[in-house]
Amino acid sequence: MPSIEARIATELNAREAQVKAAVELLDGGATVPFIARYRKEVTGGLDDTQLRTLDERLRYLRELEERRTAILKSVEEQGKLTPELEKDIRFADNKARLEDLYLPYKPKRRTKAQIAREAGLEPLADMLLGDPTKTPETEAAAFIDAEKGVADTKAALDGAMQILMERFAEDADLIGRLRDFVWENARLVSKVVEGKADAGAKFSDYFDAAEPIAKIPSHRALALFRGQKEEVLTLALVMDEPEDRKTLNTAETTIAAKFGVSDQKRAADAWLQDVVRWTWRVKAKLHIEIELMTKLRQAAEEEAVRVFAANLKDILMAAPAGGRATLGLDPGIRTGVKVAVIAATGKVLETTTIYPHEPRRDWDQSIAVLAALAHRHKVELVAIGNGTASRETDRLVIDLQKRHPELKLAKIVVSEAGASVYSASEYASKELPELDVSLRGAVSIARRLQDPLAELVKIDPKSIGVGQYQHDVNEFRLARALDAVIEDCVNAVGVEVNTASAKLLARVSGLGESLAQNVVAFRDQNGPFKTRQELLSVSRLGPKAFEQCAGFLRIGDGDDPLDSSSVHPEAYPVVRRILAYTKSEVKALIGDTKVLRSLKPEEFTDEQFGVPTVTDIIKELEKPGRDPRPEFKTATFKDGVEEMIDLQPGMMLEGVVTNVTNFGAFVDIGVHQDGLVHVSALADRFVKDPREVVKSGDVVKVKVLEVDLKRKRISLTMRMSDQPGAAKRENANSNDRPLAQRDRKFMTAQPARSNGNAGGNAGSAMGGALAAAFAKAGLDKRK
Repeated sequence: MPSIEARIATELNAREAQVKAAVELLDGGATVPFIARYRKEVTGGLDDTQLRTLDERLRYLRELEERRTAILKSVEEQGKLTPELEKDIRFADNKARLEDLYLPYKPKRRTKAQIAREAGLEPLADMLLGDPTKTPETEAAAFIDAEKGVADTKAALDGAMQILMERFAEDADLIGRLRDFVWENARLVSKVVEGKADAGAKFSDYFDAAEPIAKIPSHRALALFRGQKEEVLTLALVMDEPEDRKTLNTAETTIAAKFGVSDQKRAADAWLQDVVRWTWRVKAKLHIEIELMTKLRQAAEEEAVRVFAANLKDILMAAPAGGRATLGLDPGIRTGVKVAVIAATGKVLETTTIYPHEPRRDWDQSIAVLAALAHRHKVELVAIGNGTASRETDRLVIDLQKRHPELKLAKIVVSEAGASVYSASEYASKELPELDVSLRGAVSIARRLQDPLAELVKIDPKSIGVGQYQHDVNEFRLARALDAVIEDCVNAVGVEVNTASAKLLARVSGLGESLAQNVVAFRDQNGPFKTRQELLSVSRLGPKAFEQCAGFLRIGDGDDPLDSSSVHPEAYPVVRRILAYTKSEVKALIGDTKVLRSLKPEEFTDEQFGVPTVTDIIKELEKPGRDPRPEFKTATFKDGVEEMIDLQPGMMLEGVVTNVTNFGAFVDIGVHQDGLVHVSALADRFVKDPREVVKSGDVVKVKVLEVDLKRKRISLTMRMSDQPGAAKRENANSNDRPLAQRDRKFMTAQPARSNGNAGGNAGSAMGGALAAAFAKAGLDKRK
């Protein structure tokens, strides 16, 4: 069996030496962002995506090796480890195969087969299997022994059958073939539990449905499992059966062939065929069905986690509006609109509450208050939460702009998903102790416009609501994946150490919550950091942590200009060589594109830093501290289109992608309900993965195809040639049009809400967050 590193290298299409180097760094405590950015020479340039995959596979394969060792020890202690079995175990390349091999030797409660062996019936089983010409009843008579519990020939034959059934069902190669066969040929059938039709109406599309198990999309699989968990649905795997019940089905024929059982009209043939039937129906089928349902769930969970992680990355890496004074508005009707003015640095300058809507309708006074705040604090941006009363508050700001053009205000609707979770959190109470919970939401809305990444890291990522059935997946697996995304995003952007919150610092490579708190405490006590080297004075921040974090921390106005760049302090000697060569000072060289682009990286390498790192250094000197996030853009909602009732088929609108799932993209068009652009309507070509075309936060143009006010469903298309009703016709863009139509049909739009669950909608500036996909997705009712 190849080494773990060799297997991973093959999967990554990399050299084994690259993988070994990366594994050594990971085992030494290095983070993926650090290795990807600052150890390119060591790993041969493995990027963060490859390293994340490597890290996951390393974890899996090490668990596999631990299990392999335990199994070998167990079988050896039983005295049953033959050279052939040991070879099979050592070459098992996945957990399922390993467990198949171990099944016959796995300690278990006394089975009927074990009891039969103890009664001395194994020779009878071997005799009938080896020579089917023998008559079962005649041969069984010799094994009758009342003292051993074998009262008659029937008991003897039943015991022999149990022995063979267990032997057949524990053959690793056979079980592997049967598992593959069932996966490729079985249908997953769902039925409504008797008496649960009314209570489980939301699962009505699955009350009598079937689909090949191997082809069920992840979102439908998770919906089915949810229905089963809520005891509304029963799920079963079904395969075609021969009309003649006496004829063996394909699975049974496979078992029979493996052990040489065939109907040649010999004396024991009928009995042996019964053994085969019962082996499949009582032993193998149930075992395989449980395994394949687990496989389906795991695959669906992995896909859901992948979708969630991809959407979260898009949201976190959304374009920041930047350091500009911002007015945050958390809309409300009877409770008023909460207002917070935030400085360019994110500091809270002033808060209040206005009541422009019902029942007080203090419209003019509200505009006067906002204008005074904007004048007093030189406000440039207005961030409007996208929840209840969002469009009404948007009109208020439009009126403000008309009455006070001198303010030159720019307004943007942003997502408030998770804002209430943040507002009520322990962290928010420590960060904004002087503010009422209701006003903290307005602060968060303003800050997430300025810098979505810096603000959203304060919120549990599951509350941002860009997942797909996120509450149905393994919490540990989801949390680990989302943590990795946040870590990658934060370190890709870099963090200003003198202004960052403890929550943001905690995501920096090498820090964590404890060291992040220590950094903030040191900063509060001693003032802003002047150099990166001062970080070594922070309590418990030693050389190893410094190595991991220093390159990702920025000091914008410190003593050394390089400290504001992503150049790692360990590579400063390379910069000094460049300075000596160019005969210039750091400040003069930074940004000097002509000089920097004339340099040849290979002339500044040494034993530690090769061409990849030197190339990165030169690029960084050209644009130090460059932000990898896109340019800030906003969508413009159409005037007069504020509620679903205002929509008309054929209407062309601008909106923001709020969530991307496997079956399409949801778009906020400013009517409090997100519309669905099915995957088949994303482009004038076949689209396998919607993320090939769009991602959360994208500003897109869409056309309205259908509006269902009663069920609150909006069908959109990004293909401007589509006409209303296009969802009902055949479409060459989909490989499986009936399923595509069903997915579109069963998606139910969610209202925008300011809450922390998966029901939050998304906003115009940063892509925001919609509920974890729409609640229902159809199952094909073809059988």
